[in-house]
Amino acid sequence: MLTTITIRNNPDRSRFEVLDADAMIGQAAYVDDVESNQRIFYHTVISEEYGGQGLAGVLAAQALDETVAAGLMIVPVCPYIKKYLGKHPGYAPNVLATTPAHLEFLSVSLAQRVRQ
Repeated sequence: MLTTITIRNNPDRSRFEVLDADAMIGQAAYVDDVESNQRIFYHTVISEEYGGQGLAGVLAAQALDETVAAGLMIVPVCPYIKKYLGKHPGYAPNVLATTPAHLEFLSVSLAQRVRQ
């Protein structure tokens, strides 16, 4: 039973987290481009033992809904988020196609994060 499952945005870690009680069992990681009002999603994962329960879809929905509510555009680099958006066209007005500039921004942001 999944009564202890919660999803929360953890902006300090730049990810939406799926928690089972206090244990993190999944995440949708992102980098925000504050100047452009864009959130680049680059990695989504659910722990293997929790697979097949629809948690990735619930995670994606909440992450995307909160992103839109925050006034940010969605930039889907992550294959799962891209696939999810393809099945949920209602997000289309809030989605930007990934460009080389997005990938460069993501690369630089992640490299800076590692050095901190």
